[in-house]
Amino acid sequence: MSSLEATYANHIDTLQRRTAEALARSGLEKLVIHSGQTKRQFLDDMDYPFKVNPHFKAWLPVVDNPNCWLVVDGVKKPKLIFYRPDDFWHLVPDAPHQFWVESFELVLLNQADQVFRHLPRDMANMAYIGEYVEVAEALGIGHFNPESVLSYLHYHRAYKTDYELDCMREANRLAVKGHEAARRAFLNGDSEFDIHLEYLDAVGHAEHELPYGNIIGLNENAAILHYMHQRHTAPDEHLSFLIDAGASYNGYAADITRTHCYRGHGTFAELLAAMNELQRSLVDQVLVGADYVDLHINTHRRIAALLNAFGIVDMEPEQMLAEGVSQTFFPHGLGHLIGLQVHDVGGFMADDRGTHIAAPDEHPFLRMTRKLEARQVVTIEPGLYFIGSLLDKLKATPHGDAVNWSLVNTLRPYGGIRIEDNIIVHPSGPENITRDLGLK
Repeated sequence: MSSLEATYANHIDTLQRRTAEALARSGLEKLVIHSGQTKRQFLDDMDYPFKVNPHFKAWLPVVDNPNCWLVVDGVKKPKLIFYRPDDFWHLVPDAPHQFWVESFELVLLNQADQVFRHLPRDMANMAYIGEYVEVAEALGIGHFNPESVLSYLHYHRAYKTDYELDCMREANRLAVKGHEAARRAFLNGDSEFDIHLEYLDAVGHAEHELPYGNIIGLNENAAILHYMHQRHTAPDEHLSFLIDAGASYNGYAADITRTHCYRGHGTFAELLAAMNELQRSLVDQVLVGADYVDLHINTHRRIAALLNAFGIVDMEPEQMLAEGVSQTFFPHGLGHLIGLQVHDVGGFMADDRGTHIAAPDEHPFLRMTRKLEARQVVTIEPGLYFIGSLLDKLKATPHGDAVNWSLVNTLRPYGGIRIEDNIIVHPSGPENITRDLGLK
């Protein structure tokens, strides 16, 4: 028996208990969870790549099959309506036979518009969970994505089962292979596009199977936080390389970032080494009871200290933090919850009734505000960048005189630095999934 098979039954039991409680609180009978449908491209006969409803793949690792349905009440064996059409144009999925099949009452569906034959007759007091509300209306389902149900499920989704943690460790293992291949391609002088292809080959994913689009930026492109272009021509000189790329396993995501440079690049290489040590020390603070907002603000304090120590900004760290100067160089949040989605839900929730904890006004891009608890999985991804538009704004303020613009201009061609690991919160301390796999 595999480790996944051994932990899957408990995973289903956990989902059943959560479902039962969510239904009881809402006075509903059942949840009808839709895997989703394909979407046709405008004025075309081709579909966009299918992306499964995360509430569906929470129950079973079927991520590539539209028109499937789950009917769950938290007590009885869940009913899986599995779409298996009579189709000679496309690959028809095999009838399920994997380790998870025994957890479901399985029904095969060969015509998507005939699903009503396999659903309960009276669904007035049931809730549809999914994107296609018009389909739920046509089927006579009475409630659509009720907030009370989603709040409960989203809040508790932050606490991963052993099965989920094993899936996320495997997703990281795949992503680490890709990062190692990408680093070799960078050192070989490849283009952004060719590095991307090396990554895909090492991970074993087609592009649409990635949990998010790869960010692969050489030199100044590393300063573009969501850089997606992947130029086909290599630059004349490889100064630096930032790669933010993940992998998927059974529907669970890894999200890893590394920055590299060639040896002998002086101040930037030293700054990169200092940021690496800073990131590792931040991971050590991922402890039960820690406030993620406090970790984020402390990261600004630490980055401000680096800016001062390297002579980039001649201001005391606390003053940089108070005046918002550090945000020019670190404009995004420290990280986020991760799991079924890369930026997983529940990061702003104080409780399972949906009470919202807003990010501080000074840090609007922070993606998590709740306290850390056991079995959560978060990313820790501090960054330090030389972004032209933000630097121009800083230069126009009274604090611009504190910046060593000559040094900044020397560092601009390198773009910036981001380092990101995936961390499991344990009572005994953090488990750095990413670095435990050997990625430096």
